[in-house]
Amino acid sequence: MDRNRFSAIAHRHHAFSNPINEAKMMKMIDMVSLKPQEKVIDIGAGKCELLIRLVDMYNISGTAIELYDGAIEEAKRNASNRIPEGHIAFIVDDAKVAVEECEKERFDLAMCIGSTHALGGLESTLRYMKHLVKKNGYILIGEGYWKQRPSADYLQALGGAEESELKSHAENVRTGEELGFVPLWSYVANEDDWDDYEWLYSSSIENYCHENPNDPDHDAMLERIRAWRRTYLKWGRDTLGFGLYLFRA
Repeated sequence: MDRNRFSAIAHRHHAFSNPINEAKMMKMIDMVSLKPQEKVIDIGAGKCELLIRLVDMYNISGTAIELYDGAIEEAKRNASNRIPEGHIAFIVDDAKVAVEECEKERFDLAMCIGSTHALGGLESTLRYMKHLVKKNGYILIGEGYWKQRPSADYLQALGGAEESELKSHAENVRTGEELGFVPLWSYVANEDDWDDYEWLYSSSIENYCHENPNDPDHDAMLERIRAWRRTYLKWGRDTLGFGLYLFRA
């Protein structure tokens, strides 16, 4: 089973592939006060919904970095119906390679929401952004955190994850501060946000499999999503958080 395809199906009805609700997301963007032609880069851009909205709302120039070509193809189709051609440069490549190619441009806003793993984690991502963002530019990071210490069973259910892979909410903010960034705002996903995200995620797979019983991955997808749903309800809802963090460089 292709994990990227599974994720694309699971997120097919999500505006954004993370549990921060749209109102919080767009309020955070408003704080940046983007101006026409300013440059915005999104690392791990997925379907590029946020960049497309920023072009539509502020007439910015966008750069999208995404490893999964299927997501970029969907983004291109979506963009062609909503914004003028040429406002987003789509890059399908490993994030570390692509970011190094983009460093000379210097951006007004750099975003990486739920994809810091592509650059080696939160601290590493913020270090990369030091070289991407103009002085007094903005950084918007979406990152998980532990609400409480994860149990060994939960870590095992996550595929053998390590507690050290995430920090606390306060430590996420402090990581940016220690690198010289100024924290301006943060929102976290509350229980309703998580439930909206997780139930839409699982029901999208359930409904796809119901509608496509002959898909070769039918059984594997159902097994995976049902195990994930049990994991979320038993441990994840009380243990895993997700925060959106706005810093000024």
